[in-house]
Amino acid sequence: MADLSSKIKHIAVMRLSAMGDVAMTVPVLRAFVKQYPTVKLTVISRPFFKPFFDGIPNLDFFAFDEKQRHKGFPGLLRLFRDVKKLKIDAFADLHNVLRSKVVSLLFALSGKKRATVDKGREGKKELTREENKIFKQLPTMFERHVKVFEELGFPLNLSNPAFPEKVVLSSDILQIIGNENQKLIGIAPFAQYDSKVYPLDLMKEVIAKLAENSANKILLFGGGKKEIEILDSISEPFENVINMAGKIKFQQELQLISNLDVMLSMDSGNAHIAAMLGVKVITLWGATHPYAGFLPFNQSLENALTSDRNQYPKLPTSVYGNKIVEGYEDAMRTISPKQVVDKVVEQIS
Repeated sequence: MADLSSKIKHIAVMRLSAMGDVAMTVPVLRAFVKQYPTVKLTVISRPFFKPFFDGIPNLDFFAFDEKQRHKGFPGLLRLFRDVKKLKIDAFADLHNVLRSKVVSLLFALSGKKRATVDKGREGKKELTREENKIFKQLPTMFERHVKVFEELGFPLNLSNPAFPEKVVLSSDILQIIGNENQKLIGIAPFAQYDSKVYPLDLMKEVIAKLAENSANKILLFGGGKKEIEILDSISEPFENVINMAGKIKFQQELQLISNLDVMLSMDSGNAHIAAMLGVKVITLWGATHPYAGFLPFNQSLENALTSDRNQYPKLPTSVYGNKIVEGYEDAMRTISPKQVVDKVVEQIS
């Protein structure tokens, strides 16, 4: 427990992006409010991510206005003043970038306790370098977040996580997906970088095989015009495959994901969103690897299907998938569609 003499009653928590990284803070903050119900949290993040934190007790959301009020260095001073007015006692920097460091320093100069996440950059370099690679499990991002709260005097236990209740689906969503009593399989086939995306021809095989069973309903997730067009073409031949991209609002998407029986995703934001909602997640890994600490919350390493390191010994070549290594373009083809289908079936059986 926190030191009884602690005067910390209100902590500001900052994490601005990216989607998956913000989603990874949610299970830790849920654990915090459960274990320290008298301490208030205010999360500073982009307005788009507000629905992630809806319904978490004793937690307020503060929208970071990147384009106007909080733009540039003067904007960060305004952000500090805006948040300080909320009577903040401590600052938890879960981002560790220039912006959050500036705000953290301002809180420190005003006499408040602060702590910053250690992203373990050195260990990640050792894991991803081509020569003298040190291939071992690094602390997870969840463990790194926990350390931040420990530094502030609040040890956390993540071993018995709480998840939100499945949301009762609205008539709008049911109109699109139907209300037959089928297993709901979510598939998010895209990621920010190509090196993390399972080859589309293989993914089509996976979807076709899963669609053979009429007891399955496959829901495809993505965003942006090009992705929507691809997902439309994939779903078109099948009655029980539905492209959800562009059809519902983000908040409704979260509600739908909370009702999935399983989510199949790349190493991407959708995996972390499903995991924060307590859904079983199967992840596919190309240039990246779960050892870097980004396995979705409360998920088994057995459900992370990785590319073959015997064939591609330089893997992982990158923490985020943004580094292209020549000759490694087909690494994900070493994960067979059968492996993926079997893993999905195992999770919904």
